Amino acid sequence: MANDDSGDEDYVYDEESGEWMPASELAAKRAAADTVVVHDAVGNVLADGDQVTLIKDLEVKGAGQTLKQGTLIKSIRLTGDPQEIDCKYPGIKGLVLRAEFVKKR
Repeated sequence: MANDDSGDEDYVYDEESGEWMPASELAAKRAAADTVVVHDAVGNVLADGDQVTLIKDLEVKGAGQTLKQGTLIKSIRLTGDPQEIDCKYPGIKGLVLRAEFVKKR
């Protein structure tokens, strides 16, 4: 008799759907649910490493500096919050911007 390798995977019960499914399929489903989608001011989806442009002047609290409309921010990082992005800008450490004030370049 030949062994069928496709039957070796463990099945787990998914309480959300009420179905039994392969463990790997359930893990992929949960990972997809954990991902946060971040949209810029015009609805474009942002990703790590994207470049964005400011759509309005922003006063940076604690830095005593204002970032002007049109300023290019390179290489953003998503924070896990659908409204905030982590940015690097010369002279400002720990800059976090709201996604509603940027537009993907």
